[in-house]
Amino acid sequence: MHRWLLAVLCLPLLAAALHAHAATADPMEVGFVEATLEPEGLPPQIRRVPLPFRWDHEFPGRGGKASYRMELPAAAVPAGAPSALLMTGVGNQVAVSFNDALVASYGTLGDPGYEASKGNHLVHVAAALHREGQPQVLVVRTTIQRQRGAGLATVQYGTEAALAPIYRAQQNWRNTSAIVYAVSLLLMGGMAGGLWLRQRDALYGCFALAALSGVARNLDRVWPEVPVPWPLWGAVVAVCYACHIGLIARFVLLVLERNPPWLVRAIYTALATTVTLACASFAFALPKLWTGGLVILQLTSIVCLPYVVYGALVERRRIAKVLMAAGSLAILAGAHDLLLVRMGLFGGADYTLTAHAMFFFVMILAGLVVERYSRTVADYRALNANLAARIDEREAQLRGAFDTLRQQQQEQAVLLERQRIMREIHDGVGSQLVGLLNVVTQPAPDRKVVEEHVKLALDEMRMAVDSLQPTHDDLPTVLATLRYRLQPRLDAAGIELAWDVAVIPPMAPFAAQAALQLQRILLEAFTNVLKHASATRIVMHASWHGGETPPLVRIMLTDNGRGLPKTPDSGRPPGHGISNMRARAQSIGAKLQIETADERTGGTRVLMDWPCTLA
Repeated sequence: MHRWLLAVLCLPLLAAALHAHAATADPMEVGFVEATLEPEGLPPQIRRVPLPFRWDHEFPGRGGKASYRMELPAAAVPAGAPSALLMTGVGNQVAVSFNDALVASYGTLGDPGYEASKGNHLVHVAAALHREGQPQVLVVRTTIQRQRGAGLATVQYGTEAALAPIYRAQQNWRNTSAIVYAVSLLLMGGMAGGLWLRQRDALYGCFALAALSGVARNLDRVWPEVPVPWPLWGAVVAVCYACHIGLIARFVLLVLERNPPWLVRAIYTALATTVTLACASFAFALPKLWTGGLVILQLTSIVCLPYVVYGALVERRRIAKVLMAAGSLAILAGAHDLLLVRMGLFGGADYTLTAHAMFFFVMILAGLVVERYSRTVADYRALNANLAARIDEREAQLRGAFDTLRQQQQEQAVLLERQRIMREIHDGVGSQLVGLLNVVTQPAPDRKVVEEHVKLALDEMRMAVDSLQPTHDDLPTVLATLRYRLQPRLDAAGIELAWDVAVIPPMAPFAAQAALQLQRILLEAFTNVLKHASATRIVMHASWHGGETPPLVRIMLTDNGRGLPKTPDSGRPPGHGISNMRARAQSIGAKLQIETADERTGGTRVLMDWPCTLA
């Protein structure tokens, strides 16, 4: 009793499960259709044809019309369930009728501006159009343009829930992949073109042309309304496809750096021949010409393969192994498309595989760019490290050379200073002592002459000692030192010294030799006053003249003595004092003038302009 009650309660659940299974039952696939074929230039034909049916295989180089009629069993879809039709590879323009009611149209029949075969079509059928208990009649009417690959591939009938996932999967495999490939080729081709513009590398230029040619081929698979009229668009796509395949073969050789002249010429010759055959095929409606061009491209790719295999198996290059795998897949895919899809041999096929195989070369280029960039970065780093090491080595060498040079300069400076001191002692004190020796060796030496020579010798020695003292390039200090040395002699001679030295800014460094020469010039001037002028007053004036060009220090020594002799034969023995003063002034770049101070009162003026620069 309980078992019967449990069975009764479970009957509704069992019925609902059976209904759900029926609603999601596998769709049926139509195997044969009644076709009415009307090729251009030939009489109409009515016959039963299997699906898939390829118009271009039956009537190569001809357009026309076709109508496909098929009866669908009533039990294929549960009553009241949403149904649908899934058609693949139907074209070129299509109108679909279900039980004499138009349910879908793709393009306008006879208008070549639309190509329906570039996509799969899911046709929704309203439940009201179904005939209860009777077969459903499906009619697909198409118009075909020559060499456009029309026909009817497969037709599936079933519930919408069962067909929708199949439709989405086919769209992803066919349309979405084509869009992804087109975008990838466009991006990589643009990047390769940019690299070629910067580096002029044939590898990048070749791939850029190959990739951009492949964009047209992939877009043609999903672009139903091309603005270019047919068959011109067919010729454009064929030429782009030929360039895509031929240039990829050339790209492979460039990657391997194996460029035998005969093979390079063969590739370009095959490419030019294929392009010519493609244009002639669509111009004269001869599909076999384009088929022959595809055969040439396939053979050219096969000829290139041994070089790839040699690089992979003999040279053991990693990139050659990758190219061998990608190239083998591309050749197999090309053979599949040529023999099964194009020629329909071995039972034929609906989908091409070349586009999928060629995408591997996009990834190969991306890998090459990354590898080259990484290698370039590594080379730059190694170069920087090498340069840094060489710079350190050069710096150590320069530091050693600088230390050696500095030591040599110091030794040279000491040597020069010793030579200067020796020369000053010899020319200054030595000459005065020689003169003194000559005087004292006379039978009756003059006391005053001896005293004068001794004083001059002492002055020379003092100036030599003063020249060794650091002056810090301070001219007033140099002048003050000279005054300190001469003041006792001036006081002893009863000569008043008026000292007028203005503020002189710090000057650029000058040598001790220059300071000594300046002291000797002034010493000679003071000595002349003491010996010959009979003066009672001397005015010492020094000032800075920065407004002059060039800036200079002006030193002026004026006495009130008897002045310069008016005639050369004044009875005074000739000397070398003034000529020595001029020579010393010239040695330090100064200009020296000796003139009468006043025409009425007499006196002598020694004027010296010494060009100097500020520190």
